[in-house]
Amino acid sequence: MSETAAAAPRRYLDGPVLRVLVAISTCHLINDMLQSLLPAIYPMLKGSLALDFGQIGLITLAYQLIASVLQPVIGLYADRRARPYSLAIGMGLTLVGLVVLSMADRFGLILLAAALIGMGSSVFHPEASRVARMASGGRHGFAQSLFQVGGSVGSAIGPLLAAFVVLQRGQGSIAWFSIVAFAGIVLLISVGGWYKRNYVPRGAGRAGSVAERSPLPRRKVWFALCILLALIFSKFFYTASIGSYYTFYLIEKFQISVQSAQIYLFVFLGASAAGTFVGGPIGDRFGRKYVIWGSILGVLPFTLILPYAGLSWTIVLSIVIGLIISSAFAAIVVYGQELLPGRVGAISGLLFGLAFGMGGIGAGALGELADLTSIEFVYRVCSYLPAIGLVAVFLPNLETAVRRGAAT
Repeated sequence: MSETAAAAPRRYLDGPVLRVLVAISTCHLINDMLQSLLPAIYPMLKGSLALDFGQIGLITLAYQLIASVLQPVIGLYADRRARPYSLAIGMGLTLVGLVVLSMADRFGLILLAAALIGMGSSVFHPEASRVARMASGGRHGFAQSLFQVGGSVGSAIGPLLAAFVVLQRGQGSIAWFSIVAFAGIVLLISVGGWYKRNYVPRGAGRAGSVAERSPLPRRKVWFALCILLALIFSKFFYTASIGSYYTFYLIEKFQISVQSAQIYLFVFLGASAAGTFVGGPIGDRFGRKYVIWGSILGVLPFTLILPYAGLSWTIVLSIVIGLIISSAFAAIVVYGQELLPGRVGAISGLLFGLAFGMGGIGAGALGELADLTSIEFVYRVCSYLPAIGLVAVFLPNLETAVRRGAAT
């Protein structure tokens, strides 16, 4: 390139680098599609390996807890010393996990496959989120939403692939998807090249040091992070009840087939994908705080009705819930990045890690609760979780803080 690395980011402030954003969103689609194959085949694994709901929850816990612990560590390390080609390495770990999953014939191997897939996520998400911000051209909410919508679409496609490929042809057919993972690796090598050419190390130059300052005092930063933690708990504990147990809920309550339940799960996840893209641009225009508040608290009336609805209304309500609740996370991630602008990798890793961790803990805890009671009881309990969204009213208004800081 003719530009220096320091000059390149200024050029990209003229607008988003769409080819990079589309590439990283596509890789997010591949990553999350492959990962979603695991929970999508839970009914098959439960029958073939005689697993109980507690063991199903432990599989999700193994995958998501590893991702939760590693993501903040990897993000913090990348803030200090970027590794542009680590994105391709993360996809490689997911590929290995898929191969192990395709051959696993006992519970321990399933846990190993889940752990490898979790490691792949932990490497991919923090750096991919950084790339999305680098390529945003200042439209951080739009870029984060475009990045995340890839993951949401991938999560929606996964159950369909499980229903029409894996459930039809058997567990061994999971290995076929390693071809898709390899295509993702090739694309991420190209993204890594762009990242390497345009990355500016933390604190490089006068403008970089200014950009590292938070618009809020340290005490308020920690207060805001605690609120984000509570909101992530609310959102992802609830969505764990859908992602891991929705098919079981539909099968048990309405006596439908596994294939039909997978299709209805796809409907929910498809609505979630649509909602994911909405949150970021609205946050760019009206403020992240209001999107976060409206998304998590606004879904409460619908979650309260869901456990008492018939099949048709359950599908309708799941669409509404998916659209509303999924719009929060892009706004949460960008809010966190703006809260600590000098720690983009660490905060992205922390928030993605918390999301995975809360989902994993939720899946494990809800699985044990389902064994002790019933799936329907789990959905009645979880219906109250979005009420935690009330705490979003206490989030500091970052846009006002930034304007005040610029004025001084």
